[in-house]
Amino acid sequence: MNYIEAIILAIIEGITEYLPVSSTGHLIIASSFFGIAQESFTKLFTIAIQLGTIMSVFVLYWKRFFQSVDFYLKLLVAFLPAVVLGLLFNDIIDELLESPLVVAISLIIGGFILLKVDDWFKSSDGDKITYLTALKIGFFQTIAMIPGVSRSGASIVGGMSQKLSRTTAAEFSFFLAVPTMFGATLKKSYDYYQDGFVLNSEQINLLIIGNVIGFLVAILAIKSFIGYLSEHGFKVFGYYRIIFGFFILFYNYFINPLTVI
Repeated sequence: MNYIEAIILAIIEGITEYLPVSSTGHLIIASSFFGIAQESFTKLFTIAIQLGTIMSVFVLYWKRFFQSVDFYLKLLVAFLPAVVLGLLFNDIIDELLESPLVVAISLIIGGFILLKVDDWFKSSDGDKITYLTALKIGFFQTIAMIPGVSRSGASIVGGMSQKLSRTTAAEFSFFLAVPTMFGATLKKSYDYYQDGFVLNSEQINLLIIGNVIGFLVAILAIKSFIGYLSEHGFKVFGYYRIIFGFFILFYNYFINPLTVI
């Protein structure tokens, strides 16, 4: 990985992490396009730069993180399904991460869901999150273990299915990203450490740059997304996912295979 590739991947991460378009799917496709998807450092990089995007949530919503213990307990309840299922199906998830076909299909199916979600839950306007609501959102989030589904998209739809407003569901999805992404980063970093992977000075610099760029871009993405979502809903993201998913299929089968699928 060179610096240009690292910067582009970090920008993609910052833009897509909190949008319902699947940051993992975009990073898999971009790194495959660059021909670096199979490199161990690339896999670590795409996970480790999530720390920068986590910090963007703290900066934008720092007051919410000091409001009550109840806030953290609900995040813990919502986080637990990802912990349990992530540990149980870690190997299967890693295999799915290698497949642009899985990403493409997930993008397309998720796109059609986003086209209808505003109609399904158009009367949702609640802002109260109970422990049961948090748990149900947590189970929705686990669907995003399939590459291309979108962690934010799954958890936002989960929140709306529990009668939360689009804004409340989106903001809780942002908060839930903090323990989920932090935990995933620690787990994968520890796995690489156990395998004897050691970072050199250039790779450390790439990680620093990636996190800084991801942080700055994510701040802009979150602020823009909340404003757009409250006014216009999900349809544009649904159309984007469908178009991008079919583009991946077309490119992979007729132009240049991104990887073995």
